[in-house]
Order: sequence, then structure tokens, then C-alpha cells
Amino acid sequence: MAEQDFFRIELLPALHGDCLLVEYGNASRTRRMLIDGGPIGGYKHLDARLNVLPAGDRRFELVVMSHVDTDHIEGIVRLFANLPVPIRVIDIWFNGWGHLQPGRQVLGGKQGEFLSALIVRRFRLDQWNHAFGGKAVVVPDDGSLPERTLADGMKLTLLSPTNARLDRMRTKWKKDLGPEVVPGDLDAAWARLAERRVYLPGQGLLGSTPELDKLLERQLKIDGAAPNGSSIAFLAEYGGKSCLFLADAHHEVIAASIRRLLEQRGQKTLHVDAVKVAHHGSAGNISDKLLALIDSPRFLISTNGAQFGHPDAEAVQRIIARSVHQPPTLCFNYDCDTTRPWASPEKQAELGYVAEYNPVPDKPYVIEL
Repeated sequence: MAEQDFFRIELLPALHGDCLLVEYGNASRTRRMLIDGGPIGGYKHLDARLNVLPAGDRRFELVVMSHVDTDHIEGIVRLFANLPVPIRVIDIWFNGWGHLQPGRQVLGGKQGEFLSALIVRRFRLDQWNHAFGGKAVVVPDDGSLPERTLADGMKLTLLSPTNARLDRMRTKWKKDLGPEVVPGDLDAAWARLAERRVYLPGQGLLGSTPELDKLLERQLKIDGAAPNGSSIAFLAEYGGKSCLFLADAHHEVIAASIRRLLEQRGQKTLHVDAVKVAHHGSAGNISDKLLALIDSPRFLISTNGAQFGHPDAEAVQRIIARSVHQPPTLCFNYDCDTTRPWASPEKQAELGYVAEYNPVPDKPYVIEL
């Protein structure tokens, strides 16, 4: 990395979800990416972070909506509900219904449905998955992994999802829509979004009627397996620094893609400067086989432990024991009941790891690579 180059990651306080703001560049220019928006309850932190950007410098090279779970996507729905949208977006990566079901209109299940309608109303269609020619953001079954380069040389190598995972998501998505929504009816999606006070600027947070509350409750209970498997995950490299952004991707998909990448590069281990741990440190999204492929000094975990009790102790123990890089550093954006046990100096000395916590609660946790 040149002396003036920088690559930094901000883990915003996104409650039990993900909202990551990435900045890279040099002394003369800062470029940005936004990866997910967290659940609606954490939107105030995204809004506050965007509000401190210079009025004439709110350009984002890329906004990624990794998948349609509420704890990743609701903040983006709320952000795009603003008119005008308060940031300038060059490219949007999001697999909507039209990308899961080629030839159909863009539409998605629940939050995806709302977001698809917003994208169509707020942006040009050629801004949606532009780097993939408007088609699905997907890893092909064979050949080289897709690589895309953003302005000033940020290289992104796609690791997830695969076609098989998108196929599973298509079935789940249609089921989640229910009989009240017909895939392809964007006007109906827009009308339903307009009724949702949860997303309307300047109005209430959660649903304003029993019917809307019931819909929201149902969304929060959906099985995460198919949405998680459809996660957009990638390796980001800039100026000699790198990070794996794994969203909620399945560990076997990421491991298979990393093996392909290592074969392409003639390497045995992928050296990166940080890993944004998948699914907030869920035990089901990390494995010994995956960890054996990665040499990283830092593992970033985004969650306040609410709702699902992440990170799972088993996942953290696995990182500590199986990390190629020893000792690994665990970076938590929240000091909470599920992360505090790892703060013990005695435990750190005994097991051989370092635990770091966001030094300023309710502010972005800034990590310089």
C-alpha cells in the first residue's frame, strides 16, 4: 500500500445486524462503499453517519444489499425511501426477483419486494447490478471467479452466491410473498411500501396498525437458510490490503470459492488483513475447513447479541483454536452479554487471542487496515 493510500472499515451500531461503511483512497480522494443497512431500529446510526459526510462528497461507488433478511436490508429500504436519496450511488448490487427468475419483472419477497420497487422508482435500471450487465450477481459453476474493479482500483472478487443457492432462494422467496402479492406487480409493491410507516421518513418506527405489525412479525420469523445462502459475499483488495466481507454466506460456499481462487492464484492460503465473520458469529456459518484456507490477523463480528444470541461461543472458540494466524484478534462492535465473556484478560492469556471492542459506544467502530 502506498504511503498515502488507506482502506478502512466502519462497523456501524446495527443492533443484531450488519451495516458496514467502507472508505478507501488517498490524500486527494476518498471513495466509498456501503454494505447492508442493518434493521430499521438501527437506521438512526446510518443516517447520522451519512449526515457528517461533506455535502458535495456523498458519492458511493457501490451499495451492496447482500440478501433480504431484515437485519441487513431494512436500513437500505429506509434510506432509499428518502426523496431525494441523500447519497449518489454509482452501482447497486442486489439480486431481486427478476435475477432469481430470469425474464420476470423485478420483485422480491417482503423487504426485497419493497427494495425492488424503490430501486425502480429512485434509480435508473442500468445502475442495478451494472457491473454484471444487469444480470444476477452470481458465481458461475466453473471457470474463474468474477472480478470487478471500482474507481481508483478497489478490486472485488465474488465468492457467493452460487446458482444453486439462488435456485433455493427463488422457491423460498415466492413462498414468503404469500397470496397477497403477485410476483411482477411493481405497482402493488410500491403501494404496500407507501403504507409502511416503518419506512416513511419523519414518521413512526414499527408498524402503525395490527395488520402491519403482524406482517413484520412474520418477516422476522422466516427461515434464514435460503436467504443466508443467497448472500452476496466477496473479497475486497486495495493498495495491498484486503478484507473478506462474508455477509451471512454459507461456509461451504465460501470455502469452495476460496479454493478456486487459490488455484487461480497458485497459492495455498488466502492472506487477508481482516475477515468480517459471516452471520454475526453463528456457529453454523464457520468451519475448520474454511478457517484452514484463511490467514487473517483480525476477525470482525457485528452484533449486539439481541434476538439470536450471536456470536455463538462455539464459533468464537473455533476461530481462536483454528485460526491460521496466531494469536487472532476478535473485533466486536458491541460490548454486550454475548461478547463480554471474551474480554477477560485471563481467558485471553489462557486461550491465546486478543479481544477488542468499539471504544465509543453507539458510534461506528473504525478499523484501519
